[in-house]
Amino acid sequence: MNVRIKFEKTGPLRFISHLDVMRYFQKVIRRAGIDICFSEGFSPHMIMSFAAPLGVGLTSEGEYVDIRVNSAVSSKEAIERLNDVMAEGMKALSFRKLPDNSKNAMSIVAAADYEVRFREGREPEEGWEKKYMEFLNQPEIRIVKETKKGQQEVDIRPWVYRWAVQSGVIRMQVSAGSVHNLKPELLLQAFESWAGLEIPSGALLVHRLELYADQGTEENRRLVPLEDLGEDIG
Repeated sequence: MNVRIKFEKTGPLRFISHLDVMRYFQKVIRRAGIDICFSEGFSPHMIMSFAAPLGVGLTSEGEYVDIRVNSAVSSKEAIERLNDVMAEGMKALSFRKLPDNSKNAMSIVAAADYEVRFREGREPEEGWEKKYMEFLNQPEIRIVKETKKGQQEVDIRPWVYRWAVQSGVIRMQVSAGSVHNLKPELLLQAFESWAGLEIPSGALLVHRLELYADQGTEENRRLVPLEDLGEDIG
């Protein structure tokens, strides 16, 4: 059975790397008594796949890991078992069975929701919110982006699906995954350059709200939270 676990990462644990999160979950799964499957061969490992690595220092309430289990308890019991052995800052939110033919979370991530705030005392100059909306209302936003083939000029405007600013809080829905992955920090760097503002280093507090799969077509996106692709186990 394939299972998708949704979890949050907050507090001091936001400073641990993605590799550390993987190791952490291996221990948590073992201590919670989840009957996870192991790969075959001379060096068996837990069958586990994370949706999208979260940058160090970022917090999230929309993280996902897919596992394969030999047998499963109810979703309610599994969540309780996991949270009983998790450290402060990590919390399991859902434990859902996936269809047998489902693809792993990493391969289907297409978009992400973020909330971005400025640390107290590090906000840009007054009037930045209006400038931010003008910035995103442009038909093109061209930047020089580092790629595997070196530096390349790209238009990132099509990768921003939704945006809003209210009371100093920026909300955005952007492209994510292996095809076009737009980090909020990159978008804010482009805004800083365009507006001639100075955003101090370490000023941003970035929080990921959700990850989505695209169940539509190339012409018409239909974004669905990864959690909704599974169902609770009774």
